[in-house]
Amino acid sequence: MKSLNNSSKIQSLALRCAVFLSAILTVGILVSLVAYILIKGVPNLSWSLFSISYTSENVSLFPALLNTITMTFLSLLVAMPLGIFSAIYLVEYAKRGNRLVSIIRITSETLAGIPSIVYGLFGFLLFVIALGFGYSLLAGALTLAIMVLPVIMRTTEEALISVPDSLREGSFGLGAGKLRTIFKVVLPSAAPGILAGAILSIGRIVGETAALIYTAGTVAQIPESLLGSGRTLSVHLYALWTEGLNTKQSYATAVVLLVIVIGLNALLAFVAKRLGKGKI
Repeated sequence: MKSLNNSSKIQSLALRCAVFLSAILTVGILVSLVAYILIKGVPNLSWSLFSISYTSENVSLFPALLNTITMTFLSLLVAMPLGIFSAIYLVEYAKRGNRLVSIIRITSETLAGIPSIVYGLFGFLLFVIALGFGYSLLAGALTLAIMVLPVIMRTTEEALISVPDSLREGSFGLGAGKLRTIFKVVLPSAAPGILAGAILSIGRIVGETAALIYTAGTVAQIPESLLGSGRTLSVHLYALWTEGLNTKQSYATAVVLLVIVIGLNALLAFVAKRLGKGKI
């Protein structure tokens, strides 16, 4: 008996050490990447990089920055309602064990694993060619909306499932209908989980390159309309690096991109935390 206890203690200690080392390794890799980008990029930041118009001399990232914000907003504007409403149907309205539900879940999981270059080719054929949008912000935003839709849908579904049934039953007991219960009770309770899906989606939208090259194009200016072509920060970074003439500015662009992603994630995480505490 004593030998078994010693063996279990050794196994517990080994697992604890493995978990601790994994956590240290993960944090170390993250810190190393951030430090490398900051060391390489911060010294190359200059006011010329934020000029309103792009030229071959200043290689301004400001047009790409505005295009990135526009692309993120448009993509979430399309994907968030579709993903949330789809998840509401799967959790609140569809019968448990329904075959259609299982098909939808398998489809969404399959879509989440498709490479972004395939989405880019699909968006090129559908939005750029078939619908006649051309290389435009609209074509890129719609492509990215399809790309992040499975993430939003699955995270929202898990968030809705985690809401206790007692809250629904209490709302029904007070005379509220199905729709009022969903929008007044269930969705506010699931809001932190839904925002978690938005955080993941923003990270993928801001960092996407391959799909946008085929749909939004690489024009380094602010388009006059949503049907105009424009590059995002990630595409701008890729273009500067592959050209090989402005590698220092590409590191500076990476710093701006990193700050935007961290800032948006921190903001949404703060909002999710406040919603979880019921202070918003």
